[in-house]
Amino acid sequence: MVKLTIDGTELQVKDGTTILDAALQAGIHIPTLCYLKKLNKIGACRVCMVEVEGNSKLVTACNTRASEGMIVHTNSPKVRKTRKINVELILSQHDSNCAICARSGNCTLQKLSNDLGILEMPFEKQLPKTKWNPDYPLIRDYKKCIKCMRCVQVCDKVQSLHIWDVAGTGSRTTVDVSLNRKIEEADCALCGQCITHCPVGALRERDDVDKVLEALADPDKITVVQMAPAVRAAWGEEFGLSREFATAGRLVAALRRIGFSYIFDTDFSADLTIMEEGSEFLEKLKHRDEETFPMFTSCCPGWVRFLKSQYPDMAGQLSTAKSPQQMFGAVAKSYYASLLNVDPARIFCISLMPCVAKKQECALPVMNDAHAGQDVDVVLTTREVDRLLRAEHIVPAELPEEDFDMPLGIGTGAGVIFGATGGVMEAALRSAYYLATGSNPDPDAFRAVRGMEGWRESEFMLGDTKLKVAVAHGLGNARKLIEALRRGEVSYDFVEVMACPGGCAGGGGQPIHDGEELGGVRGSRLYTLDKSSTLRFSHENPSVLKCYEDYLGAPLSHRAHELLHTDHSAWKMPAEQKNAE
Repeated sequence: MVKLTIDGTELQVKDGTTILDAALQAGIHIPTLCYLKKLNKIGACRVCMVEVEGNSKLVTACNTRASEGMIVHTNSPKVRKTRKINVELILSQHDSNCAICARSGNCTLQKLSNDLGILEMPFEKQLPKTKWNPDYPLIRDYKKCIKCMRCVQVCDKVQSLHIWDVAGTGSRTTVDVSLNRKIEEADCALCGQCITHCPVGALRERDDVDKVLEALADPDKITVVQMAPAVRAAWGEEFGLSREFATAGRLVAALRRIGFSYIFDTDFSADLTIMEEGSEFLEKLKHRDEETFPMFTSCCPGWVRFLKSQYPDMAGQLSTAKSPQQMFGAVAKSYYASLLNVDPARIFCISLMPCVAKKQECALPVMNDAHAGQDVDVVLTTREVDRLLRAEHIVPAELPEEDFDMPLGIGTGAGVIFGATGGVMEAALRSAYYLATGSNPDPDAFRAVRGMEGWRESEFMLGDTKLKVAVAHGLGNARKLIEALRRGEVSYDFVEVMACPGGCAGGGGQPIHDGEELGGVRGSRLYTLDKSSTLRFSHENPSVLKCYEDYLGAPLSHRAHELLHTDHSAWKMPAEQKNAE
């Protein structure tokens, strides 16, 4: 333990504690910009500078350790002046046109500038002119990059993909795609974690709201919306609403006022996914000697992109089942079109997703099995949904709850937990147990797969068969799991991987709260919804059963394979394309 004084407050902290953390323990807040706890403590922005008596120079609080007898001043005249100049210098290389920035009102640099009372710029603006592909799902604006290195650190340390790196020298130093590549040439998983960890608007998703507004204005289009499980746990955050108040029903009411034709629940197709994926897994177990295990879940497009690029020889172990998003689109433009008795080409399918990779997934050339264009036409992230509500002057706090439309609006508790890490595994095991034994397990029998540990495993009995399963979230954890599998250190029958920490609840398209990781909190809300659901098994979803009875036939039927399954080898990642050449 060491004793020190910060702004006149004497305190005692553990040896090795930084000045920043020590100050926080005393209730003293030192502003930061580039700092990310446990990830980025490089002091690049020089915003957390403090004065230590006896030192001629100011020091960075984020990476300077507290020492015995240290006397610190966090807001002395010298500190205030230096901090303000440092921020002004950052602003001189930052496009400060906040009125047309996606992060306006939720930008750490904007808040810091306001807090410091910066009302004019004493330095000449010097902005880069590098361009970016506007059609790519992830957008980088070089003019807004403040070189904080957060995107580099989260991609390297959490996701292990090393997509970003420092480029240039001297005054031209910036952050760019690593290895002198264009983003289209990099094996980016499109997880979007670089977006949610950027303190400014240098990174964002491609905005597709205008495409939705155009579809709404077209009288010949039937706009069909699906809402992903994790969206309901987060959409109200930007409106200051509690998770209990910001329900799926309240978002349904908001969407109905905007004018969408039909509003459905992706939980329906999550249940459909379980029927197909669970049946596929049981079929593999019947022919264990002929199959390669583990079977991997295929719901997360970021994870699919990761496996195809990093371990292409294992891509054949992915379930052939499409993600719930893509199953919904195929069903909407086939089964539901027949129920409406309309030309499937008139249906315009919109997904509300917590994910950036979903924008790329819906555009894959193999995702058009309903033969009416792409099965899903547009994907909006949760952030885009909130921007759409604001653009339409919707005040969610004033709305009552309304029900989803039928029949694709019924989902189970098993479907809703798809949005949390371990949820797909748990939902699959619930129904696999029934399909294998003919009776339902306790709905919470497989809760051992829940939790926020990056890689966890468990064993269950499925009738007379012992199953060993694993769950991983975050691509760095996925890499550790895969490497252990390849070394023969572990063996599993079934593995669930989600690209984002916390699963979809912590997805790259969710609302941004700088410095906060809310995947676990949002995931807990989904488990609460599951617990209170009257239906907790995918195989008991009446709309799913009716869909099979009237249209699909049975899980793994010819029509089900045609609409609900895909060939992961039918499209290539950049590295695969390069190797093929």
